[in-house]
Amino acid sequence: IRGLGVPFGLTSHGFEQGVGIYVDDVYNSRVAAATFDFLDVAQVEVLRGPQGTLYGKNTTAGAINITTNQPTFDFEGRAEVSVGNLNYRQAKAAISGPLTDKIAARIAIAATSRRGTLYNTVSDRWINEQDNLGLRGQLLFQPNEDLSITLAGDYSKQDPEGYGTTYVRVGRTQRALARQYDALVAAVNAANPGRNYAVPSTNPYDRLTDLDASLNAGNKIGGASVRVKWDVGPGSLTSISAWRFWDWKPENDRDFTGLSIVSKSQNPSQQDQYSQEFRYNYEGDKGDFVVGLFGFKQRIDTQGTEQQGADASKWSLTGALADNPAVLNGLTATNTQYLKSTSAALFGQLSWKVTDALTIQPGARVNYDKKSGFYRRVVTNGAGQVINCTPAPGTSLPAILAAQCGVYQPQESAPSDSAWNFTYDFNVNYKVAPDILAYATYAKSFKTLGINQNG
Repeated sequence: IRGLGVPFGLTSHGFEQGVGIYVDDVYNSRVAAATFDFLDVAQVEVLRGPQGTLYGKNTTAGAINITTNQPTFDFEGRAEVSVGNLNYRQAKAAISGPLTDKIAARIAIAATSRRGTLYNTVSDRWINEQDNLGLRGQLLFQPNEDLSITLAGDYSKQDPEGYGTTYVRVGRTQRALARQYDALVAAVNAANPGRNYAVPSTNPYDRLTDLDASLNAGNKIGGASVRVKWDVGPGSLTSISAWRFWDWKPENDRDFTGLSIVSKSQNPSQQDQYSQEFRYNYEGDKGDFVVGLFGFKQRIDTQGTEQQGADASKWSLTGALADNPAVLNGLTATNTQYLKSTSAALFGQLSWKVTDALTIQPGARVNYDKKSGFYRRVVTNGAGQVINCTPAPGTSLPAILAAQCGVYQPQESAPSDSAWNFTYDFNVNYKVAPDILAYATYAKSFKTLGINQNG
């Protein structure tokens, strides 16, 4: 949104995303945790940032607010079926209606499948496919006109065969000619008599690949929430309590070829998050205001593995070491990490209706964030022995160990930090005509502190 993003927000759990994603007022703390099919959606709002004086988490670039259809006391149902090429099939259905005169329920389901877009000649399977299932259920308890309590739960599962790439062309780098792609492939073939490796096609439109490592993009996303709305006099009090989880199992072929350079690359992680928000909204003839409290707690655990293969020495090393596959074959980096994140905020915004056309809107937010992390990488050689890359004083590492340490180095870190911040915004808008609004906004935002969880 508006050219603002967070490149590390996808690859390092220690950084926040620039855009807040909300589903029925519940904050989704990771961009990837929102990769689900839209299910029974009523509307989508895109709010330009900074955002933080109206609700939820502070975000610099804005917010995407997704609202689903709510339970109804009149029976209704809907269904939708879509088909397309590559065996694309999608079915969605929702049903809603009363259980009693005070309780209504709604349930929705969606399933999507599509054949892959690339054919892997190693596994004899199409990859980069779609295989999604989503469920959402809601119960609405409305004892009177002033009080409503909504219990919601959802679950999404993605289990595609993916994801991989295909060969497009070779790009010249600044390395010596003997270290360019074609020369390295020739060297690997020469070191393995009878082997004549080549990509399955140099035409990307053949849609062929030969990835030899495990591929996975499995996602399990879900959670539960309780939303209470109580009309109190001229205003309304809203409480949103939520728990969400996200488990994903990424596996990739990090050398992008059928060569065994990086033989394994996987980085599964599990997230639990809890959030609580209270808001009071007041509406009056001369002005409106909203004031709220927001609390958030998150933990992410990750267990990563990357391993070198039989072709890694020839590809990555030079001289006599390059002729010894055992130098790098089986070299494994095992990563263990976790992130603990806590956030709390008090926020509010006032809308002063100076005239029927002119409105002045100041807003403010006091924010506290704390993050602590842990990262440990243990490196083992092909024999399963733990290696140490720190030489004794006045000595240097043996050549083989130095080559291994040049690929993976043991690491350990435990970063931690916290910060208070005060932010605000000020908006003046004027209705020039019933369908024309002129406005000016000044805002100061706060980028939530980040810690490096990449090692």
